[in-house]
Amino acid sequence: MRNNSSFLSFASLQSLPSMGRSNSLIWFRKGLRIHDNPALEYACKDSNHLYPLFVLDPHFLAPDPSAFSPGSARSGLNRIQFLLESLIDLDSSLKKLGSRLLLFRGDPVQILVRLLKQWNIGKLCFEYDTDPYSQVRDQQVKDFASLSGIEVFSPVTHTLFNPADVIQKEEFSPFRGGESEALKRLKQSLDDKEWVANFEKPKGDPSAFLKPATTILSPYLKFGCLSSRYFYKCVNDVYKKVKKHTSPPVSLVGQLLWREFFYTVAFGTPNFDQMKGNRICKQIPWNDDDDLLVAWREGRTGYPWIDAIMIQLRTWGWMHHLARHSVACFLTRGDLFIHWERGRDVFERLLVDSDWAINNGNWLWLSCSSFFYQYNRIYSPTSFGKKYDPNGNYIRHFLPVLKDMPKEYIYEPWSAPLSIQTKANCIIGKDYPKPVVQHDPASKECRRKMGEAYGLNRVKDGLVSEEDLKSLKRKLEEDVNRNSEIRSQKQKLP
Repeated sequence: MRNNSSFLSFASLQSLPSMGRSNSLIWFRKGLRIHDNPALEYACKDSNHLYPLFVLDPHFLAPDPSAFSPGSARSGLNRIQFLLESLIDLDSSLKKLGSRLLLFRGDPVQILVRLLKQWNIGKLCFEYDTDPYSQVRDQQVKDFASLSGIEVFSPVTHTLFNPADVIQKEEFSPFRGGESEALKRLKQSLDDKEWVANFEKPKGDPSAFLKPATTILSPYLKFGCLSSRYFYKCVNDVYKKVKKHTSPPVSLVGQLLWREFFYTVAFGTPNFDQMKGNRICKQIPWNDDDDLLVAWREGRTGYPWIDAIMIQLRTWGWMHHLARHSVACFLTRGDLFIHWERGRDVFERLLVDSDWAINNGNWLWLSCSSFFYQYNRIYSPTSFGKKYDPNGNYIRHFLPVLKDMPKEYIYEPWSAPLSIQTKANCIIGKDYPKPVVQHDPASKECRRKMGEAYGLNRVKDGLVSEEDLKSLKRKLEEDVNRNSEIRSQKQKLP
């Protein structure tokens, strides 16, 4: 190493003055700089005397003769040299400001405790650190400071964002993969024989997220961590031990049979995963609107029930089947009239239990493109969730921006007076988006379009050409424009 004779000498505990309780100590570890250093700035504020400190920690710097290269146990010579040069430069910068860097060697916790007492420190400042050793070390120092009535300021400035905040905002899927977890969850579900016997889909609470109202075995069935045949046998064993139980298609066994149905029809239907060339799929002139698709996908439609479900999908990779029904209906035949294939693609990417046959089959079903044809039955994006969760706890959990919104407005926050929005710290259009569409007229328009499309499929006996679809789409757009003109003229009448 180069000669560091210009380097400041080690400070001793006796060589520094003890002053009033308004003394501050800035503890350098990383953050070896003057510029953009909030910890240093805060330490200087309202302080009679500032002590800039660095501790040469044996944890990092104790020599280790057995290491494969010269240096310490954790650092080679190059990094140690870089550190020393950085400390010399920091001392030089402090000297220009009328101060010096105080250097100590030893256990940082012991040294800090002694200095905080001897120098009558009232304010301790240091940059937040994230590695495990530093976390334990810093907590010990903060505990002592707290007991001693010393203010501690430890800002996050080594990273752009606080890792703790990032982790808290990213709710990872609570479902652990593997056969062991699958068998554990199966046992937990089957132990409640009354629940198994009375299981009845589509009943269940889609807003129950702390304890979901289903087995949540779909991911394990999808990856084959759980045998569907073993599951079927276990459920039937429970049925034999109870007096009565529900039956297919709504029972637990019925759900396995639905799975078989989708696998079978998907296997036997060419182009099952698309509208074109799919003989069982209604040909419908869906809209192309990327902005609406993104708003739906990102949970920014302005409808809290819809957005909360989509946020749960993004964070957990799962949501209750009725929640899936709600957002799929909203995207397609209910409000936005976006192609079911676009929604299918989002689910396929984000769902933990995404299964090619079942995912495509459900989107065909929920868009009324196949299997189910009652397109007039639409899930309301405001009232459907409210009947299960009138207080909006599900929304408050997945959309914290609405956590203080009164329950009277939680499903329709745009209807809240501005004073209520202000009190709830959520201004609609600023903190949370306005609705991307008005549900009543949008759903009415969707029904009209579905009716026209069904009529075309009926006339063409399912043999709808690309030109037929384009022609119908032009007609529907012309109808929309004409109706808009009529409404505009009526508004102008005296």
